[in-house]
Amino acid sequence: MKSNTFIDMRKLMGVLMFLASVTSCDNKLDVKPTQSIDQNQALSTEKDVLVTLIGAYDGLQRAETYGGDMLTLSELYGNSEDIFFTGTYAALSDIWNLGQVSTNSNAEGTWEWAYNTINRCNNVLSALDIITSDEEKRARVEGEARFIRASMYFELVRFYAKAWDDGDNTTNPALPLVLEPTRSISAEDYKARNTVAEVYEQVISDLTTAESLLPLENDIYATKAAAAAILSRVKLMQGATGATPQQLTALGEARDAADRAIGYNTNTLEEDFESLWYTHLNNFGNSPSEYIFAIKVTTQDGSNELNTYFGINVTEGTSGRGDCNITDDHLAKYEDGDARKDFFVEVGGQHYTQKHLDTYGNVPIVRLAEMYLTRAETNFRLETSVGADPVDDFNAIHERAGLDPLTSIDDVETILKERYLELAFEGSRLHDIKRTRSTDSGIAWSSPKLIFPIPQREMDTNKSLVQNDAYIQ
Repeated sequence: MKSNTFIDMRKLMGVLMFLASVTSCDNKLDVKPTQSIDQNQALSTEKDVLVTLIGAYDGLQRAETYGGDMLTLSELYGNSEDIFFTGTYAALSDIWNLGQVSTNSNAEGTWEWAYNTINRCNNVLSALDIITSDEEKRARVEGEARFIRASMYFELVRFYAKAWDDGDNTTNPALPLVLEPTRSISAEDYKARNTVAEVYEQVISDLTTAESLLPLENDIYATKAAAAAILSRVKLMQGATGATPQQLTALGEARDAADRAIGYNTNTLEEDFESLWYTHLNNFGNSPSEYIFAIKVTTQDGSNELNTYFGINVTEGTSGRGDCNITDDHLAKYEDGDARKDFFVEVGGQHYTQKHLDTYGNVPIVRLAEMYLTRAETNFRLETSVGADPVDDFNAIHERAGLDPLTSIDDVETILKERYLELAFEGSRLHDIKRTRSTDSGIAWSSPKLIFPIPQREMDTNKSLVQNDAYIQ
């Protein structure tokens, strides 16, 4: 099965001009009056709705969102343990060394384009009644728009707010929930930050609905498995370490969502770890079946910021700035014989991951291997065997890496280390540190420095917003 996200440029003819009039704003919360448009003119036909949905996928494909930045920032944030950052971009350097300020351009770009994409989804969801030709099509369109909106809100709440259960979820400020299209601005559009609990509730609602509406297969777009996989991430964050009854319940829901993502049988594990990468150079631009959801990149369209910052030019078809040198401390964590240990390239005495060397490699957002490891971890913590015994799920990934299977698992740290090595440099690092209550290169998981600032231009425009603690002067 191919990757589930690809914006074909042929389908996007005319989209950019259309979306510029509907939603092209520097910021979801800062729409200029001259960019407002009458709703009846914007979405008057079924074709308009479908074109806007393609525009929402295009928003996901942006460099600032799932085109790589959201994943890159999670890996780079304060990460001197795994990465020695040599890049010259001050904003990224500040994120790496925890010196960012409220005007950090990456924090601004991620916020801006996530909200821009959310607004495109809101436009689609506001006009579902226009789709009258086919009830299944209408359900699919709703499912896709809810999936995209939920994905963006989930990324925003993980970056710009305290982690789940780091204090009171019902009072900790997260970000404004905007669920209706913004086409003109008024005082009521300057919304305060909703709470962490409220944002998670909306994300779960959207993903649950999306999973019920999406088809098992959907060409290269969102599917049931994709919605279940992201929902498993949400519930895993809420489950944390299972220290409370509420967390234990969430871990069970994360387990069940991962089990559904696996059980839909629309994706399969690759036999060789190496075959997961070089999608353009070695696989004609197609993603392996293990990619449950991915961003397609071609020579004409798409972004892969992981390639930009983690990649380096070593042979024809590879490229990158070589900003992220992988440390010896990271390399030492792999066992001898681990195929993942060998999946680095040395250039000028520095090491780089091969995961992102392909100039036009697709960006994996979620892989089936993650679902196996999530199911293994949650089953182990809960002392259950839903879908499979924890050791069997663990061994599916461990043996694929060329290592001998385990007969038993004595502690959850064994599974967490496997997850860390398997998913290294794919965007999970910061979020896993927060949910497992670990340390970020010596910085406590709950440090205010591990939360992005609300962009200063948002603060200047919307006086209802409050700044995160580390950036209050």
